[in-house]
Amino acid sequence: MPEPHGGAPADVIIVGAGVIGLATAMALLTARPWLRVAVLEKEAAAGTHQSGHNSGVLHAGLYYQPGSLKARFCREGRAALLEFAQSHGIPYRITGKLVVATGESELGRLRDLAERGRANGLAVRELRPGELAEFEPAVRGVRALHIPESGVIDYRQVTAAYAAEVTRRGGTVRGGHGVRGLRRTRQGWLIQTDAGVVQARAVVCCAGLQADRIAALAGHGGGDYRIVPFRGDYYTFRPAAAGLVRGLVYPVPDPAFPFLGVHFTRGIDGGLRAGPNAVPALAREGYRRLSVNGPDVLDSLRFPGLRRLARAYAGTGAREIWRDVVKPAFLAQLRRYIPSIRSADLTFGPSGIRAQCLSRSGALVDDFLIEAGDGIIHVLNAPSPAATASLVIGRHIAARALDHFDL
Repeated sequence: MPEPHGGAPADVIIVGAGVIGLATAMALLTARPWLRVAVLEKEAAAGTHQSGHNSGVLHAGLYYQPGSLKARFCREGRAALLEFAQSHGIPYRITGKLVVATGESELGRLRDLAERGRANGLAVRELRPGELAEFEPAVRGVRALHIPESGVIDYRQVTAAYAAEVTRRGGTVRGGHGVRGLRRTRQGWLIQTDAGVVQARAVVCCAGLQADRIAALAGHGGGDYRIVPFRGDYYTFRPAAAGLVRGLVYPVPDPAFPFLGVHFTRGIDGGLRAGPNAVPALAREGYRRLSVNGPDVLDSLRFPGLRRLARAYAGTGAREIWRDVVKPAFLAQLRRYIPSIRSADLTFGPSGIRAQCLSRSGALVDDFLIEAGDGIIHVLNAPSPAATASLVIGRHIAARALDHFDL
């Protein structure tokens, strides 16, 4: 590895300028204002990938196992994010959310979901068909849950505000610093980047879609986990149809599929989108349907966990792919909830890529996964509601770093 370029070594280098990496940098600088903290980002701007390609939902914590990190972080993180947004002039809207059952077979799962939501401290209200119109006049169903705490926000603005706060507190955010190598030394770490070699006493890796690869560069993980990318596509409603939904409308989660399913989101800009679905992506950072990255595909196919996952969810996955490529099939799914939707109301919209951590056994890692090594911390899995909970996750990682690194 080449010699480091000029400048004093950092106390902590954070790899990845998404919401988690930037929130961690803010928390470190709040706890220890004298630390030299630098955030390395391979793209020119912060929040280019998952932090800038998501649904924009402020999650309330309905779905998560009571007592899990997801449940605790989501509730605390939502409150912290709203306070941050208010103090930084970031617009948000508390719209409430409906989870709608369209058939009798879903009612048991809906009741279980209501119990889980209440266990997580939410003001869940159960609605009969006649009460649905109070919240969403166009939506049809046999029963629904109303969760008033949910809302929407623009996470691109949130990410930009986090980056500005890091700089204001004395840290640096360095674009064009993709990490290509990590080497442990007696003094800390040498990090080879696209812009040269930098030094640090300690490293925190918040690399999202590249989390497993960064961990491998540091000799961590041993192939136990792999990031498997799933693409989520949206349809955007034409302006004349955007009023079909006032806030957020979700299906009852299907236990045969590990994702929430297609839902309706009235965004902070007033536009209405339906999605995302969840189909295997052929590129970790490719946001078009035909995006293909050969090394990404080979990484996924060579991992035994993906083959086991594919066998377990073959039927459900095939139906998801069918709806992705056949617009009438996607439309039929939407009409289960809003029968008045017409094909002409929809245009193909944006896509996002979810970094799903998968174990060798084929199990999807459901909760946050944060592991520590010698002078380094790896955030290996930070799924939804990570954006909503980012400030609290950042504080949690920072506290672990301060203890683990003796800072």
